[in-house]
Amino acid sequence: MTPPTPPRRRTRARAAALGAALLALALPSTSVAAPKPAAPREAAPRHGSEACDRTPGPLSGDARRVLDIARKARKDLKLNAVLLRVTVDGRELVTGALGESMTGVPAQPDMHFRAGSVAFAHIGTALLRLVEQRRVGLDDTVERWLPEVPRAGEITLRMLANNTSGLHDYVTDPAFGAELTAHPFKQWTPDELLAFPFSHDFWYDPGTNWSYSHANYLLLRRALERITGTRIDRLVRELVTGPLGLRETRNSFTPEIPEPVLHAFTSDRGLYEESTFWNPSWTTGPGAVITSTVCDMARSAQGIGSGELISPRSYRVLLDPGTVGLGTPTSTCPATICLKQTEERHFGLGVIVSGGWLLQNPSFSGYAALQAYLPEKRLAIAVSATKTATTGEGNMAQVVAGRIAAALAPEDPLVP
Repeated sequence: MTPPTPPRRRTRARAAALGAALLALALPSTSVAAPKPAAPREAAPRHGSEACDRTPGPLSGDARRVLDIARKARKDLKLNAVLLRVTVDGRELVTGALGESMTGVPAQPDMHFRAGSVAFAHIGTALLRLVEQRRVGLDDTVERWLPEVPRAGEITLRMLANNTSGLHDYVTDPAFGAELTAHPFKQWTPDELLAFPFSHDFWYDPGTNWSYSHANYLLLRRALERITGTRIDRLVRELVTGPLGLRETRNSFTPEIPEPVLHAFTSDRGLYEESTFWNPSWTTGPGAVITSTVCDMARSAQGIGSGELISPRSYRVLLDPGTVGLGTPTSTCPATICLKQTEERHFGLGVIVSGGWLLQNPSFSGYAALQAYLPEKRLAIAVSATKTATTGEGNMAQVVAGRIAAALAPEDPLVP
């Protein structure tokens, strides 16, 4: 029997499950220019799951520099494994793997891991493509497809995609946290998850403020399925992951992870234990619970971050769907929930805009990852990291990526 987790540790573990989005947005803003769309370019010869191998040595220049930074970061942060891939203009700069997946099992670049909120970036782009196809309007209210949702006549698809609906986040609900901590293998249904936010009053009137909630993407996934009549995994593959060539980015309806697997470990419950196959059904709805590789994530960062699949107009919406300037604490929404959205750092449509970077940074159940793209330099960074018993709290993949970014783009910090 696992010893009970101290209350403080449980609180921190639940907060980390936000995919570090709240941590990134809560930090002081930096004065960095907003990202700009990349100019048209020829397709890169290697991307996605193609040749997801270590870069052949001997390495020199920036490739060697990046790998040296990752080695030092792994040691400094006491990480079990670090997988990484960096590309410039879609071309591989370096791909590597450090440490172990399990004791005696070396980490390899082609290992699969849980990618969590990266699915939100894919769903956001899928929504924009459906809008371009005139199959739906971004400001359509959802009562037609989601009549079960409170105030459905006031909530739009845009509000679900940019986190301005006012719905509570079940991940930070103490009742949910207690159940998840006690039963990490539980298979959650969407209705079970939505019961938590539906049991609370809204933080604010829909569209008037900003707060992060996993419930928004749980509902957006359901709405898109009902709008199109297509299961979300198939819809996203048709509109996003297929066109980007992400053959190793897959949904699973079970806790299964395709081989080879990067194993995860965590102290979230007070005892350092393996968490690889803890059930991720709580992270989002069926069909959108994904695993990926570091090579696919670098390609995803580039494709989503450059707006490759959408029009310039939709790309502007991706960068700011109306969130900049929101996030004001009120008598009903504390500052820890309604976080300030500034031009320098805000939630876009399925992505986080941080300085000049577009990113997603999932972190839960011992897995930490980051995909980030800097349009100004056409620079993509993807990192996955796992913990030892002495690793600190927070998304360590983002810390590693931040050090790499500081070397390759010092004028555009990727703030952890």
